[in-house]
Amino acid sequence: MSKNALFVVNKFSGGGYRPEVEGRIIEICKSADIECHIEFTQSRGHATELAQWAVAQKMDFVFAVGGDGTVNEVAQGLVGSKVAMGILPKGSGNGLARHLQMPMDFKRSLDLIAHHQEEMIDTMLINGKLSVNVSGIGFDGHVAALFANKAKRGLIGYARLVFSEFRRFKSFDATVTMNGKTFDTKSFIIAIANSSQFGNNARVAPQASVRDQLIDVSFIQKIPLAQAAGFAGKMFTGKLDKSRYVDMYQSQKISIQLKEPVAFHIDGEALEAANAFEAVIKPASLKVLLPIKTVNSRKGKYPI
Repeated sequence: MSKNALFVVNKFSGGGYRPEVEGRIIEICKSADIECHIEFTQSRGHATELAQWAVAQKMDFVFAVGGDGTVNEVAQGLVGSKVAMGILPKGSGNGLARHLQMPMDFKRSLDLIAHHQEEMIDTMLINGKLSVNVSGIGFDGHVAALFANKAKRGLIGYARLVFSEFRRFKSFDATVTMNGKTFDTKSFIIAIANSSQFGNNARVAPQASVRDQLIDVSFIQKIPLAQAAGFAGKMFTGKLDKSRYVDMYQSQKISIQLKEPVAFHIDGEALEAANAFEAVIKPASLKVLLPIKTVNSRKGKYPI
């Protein structure tokens, strides 16, 4: 029986869009007996509208062709429905795609169209807004806001912003309630994670799983510049839980109160600064397509 798939393409994600991608998608769909629909996003929020349309049309799949922002918007339109989301990573970080062990080579990732397995994953609501990957309060939110206005994106551009803004941004006080306990903390970043990483394999919550019905929270202190290289090494090798500058917790619900508004982002998209945050897990709320080799990867180094 023929399947139906919508491909939601963000031409401006990552390194941009090549016209031959469209032809390759059509070719693979034809060989797999999948009726193919391709739409290009026109503005912020358009991907959500397109995904909602696909749900109304009772399509089988919606593929987010872009970065974490595009993935988040598509997920907003699909969460709680029977329509599965696939990811063809074209962003600068591709955090959720990397966590789910999607191939980063775009041509290889196209194999997901015809060969996949469906899996239910958790999502989060942060102040009522959907998060599927990693959101953050503090320095990363500040950098996300600046990064959004950069013409050139990618890991190098992001790293430059981090170095230029690091000295200026100050740590902030927070009162946190989770697991029935309330405590005070001073942080530079509070990462609220469904998956393990921001993107580019920067694992801010290395033990996080999108199937454990828990939010992972990392409270990160401002690191002395002399320790920055070692800290980065731990983050990119999945050993950040070994750092004395990080405290990690898990909970199904988290409340965070700040003395004054602080920058934050949801899945890399900067939002207006706020001084109060409520995060709650939504277990098994989004159906996704995974590479078949990923499904049983709990035995591997990193959980999914």
